[in-house]
Amino acid sequence: MRRKNRNKIPSKIILAVMVLVCIILLFTSYVVNFTSGPIHTIANYLFVPMQKGIDYVGNTLFLNSEESKTKEELLAENEELRTKVNELTDQVNNMELSQNELEQLQTLYKLDQLYGNYEKTGARIIAKNTSNWFNSFTINKGSADGIDVDMNVIAGSGLVGIVTDVGTHYSVVRAIIDDTSSVSSLITSTNDNCIVSGSLKDMTNDNMILLSNLEDANNAVKAGDSVVTSNISDKYLPGLLIGYVTSISDDDNHLTKSGKITPVVDFKHLQDVLVITTKKETGDVGVETSN
Repeated sequence: MRRKNRNKIPSKIILAVMVLVCIILLFTSYVVNFTSGPIHTIANYLFVPMQKGIDYVGNTLFLNSEESKTKEELLAENEELRTKVNELTDQVNNMELSQNELEQLQTLYKLDQLYGNYEKTGARIIAKNTSNWFNSFTINKGSADGIDVDMNVIAGSGLVGIVTDVGTHYSVVRAIIDDTSSVSSLITSTNDNCIVSGSLKDMTNDNMILLSNLEDANNAVKAGDSVVTSNISDKYLPGLLIGYVTSISDDDNHLTKSGKITPVVDFKHLQDVLVITTKKETGDVGVETSN
């Protein structure tokens, strides 16, 4: 069995001695200014590799530090840019909303001027049914605001519908495109009476509603003629623009005609409306609507 070498010098001590020798040689070389000879040669063998190693470690640590700093700066800049982009996006969205609201208000103002004979109040739509169309919806004005059942509702360029139910701070409106809607109407070019009926099916297929019971003995009614509410309607005020004739044809009885009209109101994008607070039984004569 081999005996352990108890006199073995620890490696740490050897390393410390070598470092000390290097330092002494460097100092001696600097003081004595040996530019050649064995001391200079030994110093080169010992110190130069050590210096290269130290430089390599130092440069590596510096580059890693710089790279880490650069990554942190890039991440910070990226986060700052993302924040700015989000802020600018919000500003653009708000500007678009403000522009849309301004256009809506301008449209309502023009409509208010067109039907200046009627008292009105503005209202915002706060709910609608599950249909893609605003055929039945709720507004944010009710009896506390002077709204009553059977008041007419307008938007865009003409008639939207009629109030069917009223709460204290809300009201329900049935639009003229609803399947249950029926409006006594008038062709402005001939003064012939007809009935305009709602049809969600035709709205979905062609963006049109139905016209029927038209007596046009002289075949004077043509596509493009405007259709307004008639003075013989029991609930709708006269002269409110509904839409324009799109097609017309004879009924089987050859006494009346039927067809379709295109509404002037965009029933897919309603947002604000005007409620005419003057009801039919107390209303004045309505304005005339020309082609």
